[in-house]
Amino acid sequence: MSKTVVTGVLSTILAYFLFSLQDASVKWLVVGIPVVQILFVRSITILAICLAIGRGEVIAQSIRSPVMKPMVLRALLLLAAWLSYYNAARDLGLAELTTLYYAAPILITILAVPILKEDVPPVRWLAVVIGFAGVVVATDLIGTGLRMSWPVWLALQAAIFWAISTVLLRKTSLAERTIVQMTLSNAMLAVFTGIALIYYWTPVTLDQLVLTSLTGVIAALGQYAMFEGMRRAPVSILAPFEYTSLVWAFLLGLAIWGDVPTRNVFFGAALIFAAGVTLVLGERRARPRLP
Repeated sequence: MSKTVVTGVLSTILAYFLFSLQDASVKWLVVGIPVVQILFVRSITILAICLAIGRGEVIAQSIRSPVMKPMVLRALLLLAAWLSYYNAARDLGLAELTTLYYAAPILITILAVPILKEDVPPVRWLAVVIGFAGVVVATDLIGTGLRMSWPVWLALQAAIFWAISTVLLRKTSLAERTIVQMTLSNAMLAVFTGIALIYYWTPVTLDQLVLTSLTGVIAALGQYAMFEGMRRAPVSILAPFEYTSLVWAFLLGLAIWGDVPTRNVFFGAALIFAAGVTLVLGERRARPRLP
């Protein structure tokens, strides 16, 4: 595995840690603030950071960017994924919701073949399957008796939308700078969620506004790490590392709310770790040796 790919993997792991930290703050905020309002402030915060760094140059580059159309599509897919996910969360337990959503890495690996023309060797498929098995074990899906229903479909739909948006990100990341992609993505999301706020705006306290803005800062760092990871490594390599966010979620739950993981969580985490090790060792073995 080349140093560039290793950097991409480490950036992706950092990104999913930051996204898990973001989700923890959203869990606090969503009790009193609509999700669409949180997403709006988050997008505005990230956009402000991008404009402060890039200034007029990033605006000009964004307007004439060759990835404008795919970024519009990606923003719509992300919004659809979030709406599907949070609506499913009303009726599904955490175990069912998490496991269904984590079908995304499998879908990403599948889509990488026809869309990105990536050559996906057996070791990557094995890593994805082991990682998904870890999620099933950690969330005790077998014991939940899950059946197909509208909330179940919404969760699967969120996974599909997220997978397609991730594959699109890999394509755009090869054609445009990270800061330009972040500017375009968050400007569009701010517009879409801003329109919805005409109907859903809720007054907030100063503490809520500060925490929401801080969530935007965390998300900005996470987005940058994710975009940079996509620039450096194929999505079929990065896909299994999305499962690490489940481990981060359990650790943050323990640190913040005192949620003690059950035994199956540790078994699942071990499988997720094994998936990453399998992928790293497999890629190192497959790397051609120099004469």
